[in-house]
Amino acid sequence: MLEGITVLDLTQYLAGPAVTRLMVEMGAEVIKVEQPPYGDPMRSQGPRRNRRSGFFVQQNRGKKSLCVDIRRPEGANLIRRLASHVDVVVENFTPGVLEGKGLDYATLSADNPGLIMASVSGFGQTGPGSDLRCFDFIAQGYAGLMDLTGEPDGPPLFVGTGLADTNAGVHAFAAIGYALFNRTRTGRGTHIDVSMVDALFHVHETAVQAPAVSDGEYRPRRQGRHYQPVSPAGSFHGPEGWIVLLCTVNQINSLWDALGRPELADDPRFDTNDGRIRHRDELTAIIEEWLARFDTDAEAIAALQEAGVPCGPVLNPADAIDDPMFVERGTVRMIDDPFIGEFPVPGFPIRFDDTLPQGDLVAPLLGEHNREILTGLLGLDGDEVAELEARGLLGSKDR
Repeated sequence: MLEGITVLDLTQYLAGPAVTRLMVEMGAEVIKVEQPPYGDPMRSQGPRRNRRSGFFVQQNRGKKSLCVDIRRPEGANLIRRLASHVDVVVENFTPGVLEGKGLDYATLSADNPGLIMASVSGFGQTGPGSDLRCFDFIAQGYAGLMDLTGEPDGPPLFVGTGLADTNAGVHAFAAIGYALFNRTRTGRGTHIDVSMVDALFHVHETAVQAPAVSDGEYRPRRQGRHYQPVSPAGSFHGPEGWIVLLCTVNQINSLWDALGRPELADDPRFDTNDGRIRHRDELTAIIEEWLARFDTDAEAIAALQEAGVPCGPVLNPADAIDDPMFVERGTVRMIDDPFIGEFPVPGFPIRFDDTLPQGDLVAPLLGEHNREILTGLLGLDGDEVAELEARGLLGSKDR
């Protein structure tokens, strides 16, 4: 779907590469600009095999690497010239950094009015926090997710994955698609401003509006292993590990059927959701006593699902790669890297009728495509590229 679209990728770490990772799998040509001598810092992220980072490979498969020193005016000028030949620029520098190098949207779009530029940052391009540095867990805290995660009487906890980075990346990916669509109608490009904090704050379905709508009666709080508004809802001890289930008023009778306890439907403790919330501990004990009768979590889940109870296992990501649903849907994709060998990565998260690229995309060596890009897009000859290399403006490494 993005075949013919060229992207200049000025990103590193995770939030920015998460945008262009999705774009390259949709068929875009992505030119990843890296800073010599070491390139994207995530090239050294462990664990590594044969000095090759699985993290870097996962986020940068299929991209072309141009290693140029944009701290030097000549390097920044090369990027400015390249920007006039591309459709999209993606960057995740601290706001103001690119402006100081003459690589901001106003400058680049003057030569390329149809240019779309997506800037991904912690706190956005404007506002009192725009110049602050931000990492994923800081965004989780600022956006209120940490305050809702953990035991009610315990400290706030972060989600143990790059949720803010990847969430912002998906938001930018979507925005770029709409910007490209709008360009087909107007011919104009645009500057997209995606904040990690904004993107995470957007996920709140209840916590923002409910306190106002309830006149302060509802107060968001850490919920521990049970979901505050509904019972039963949360994680329950199974015979082997943990099982998640949630029953609203439409599924509660299915739970009584699964437990073989139809009389609980008339029990005054459990005949309303409010009652089930007040007597949550008692209901949890009944459910977990029933789960303990099974030999395996899979058997218990099968019994619940047969009765129509929404439920599922709590999987460790390392174990999820063998789950039949993950395998059949391509949620897990096996890729073959020339240095690491075969290993699993998360697959493309969206399904289309069109076939998407599979396992043949390879992450680039540092500066692997210097000559191809500078001769192909800018018309430099081999001697000119060699001179840039000799002057240290370009860099390359095999890993």
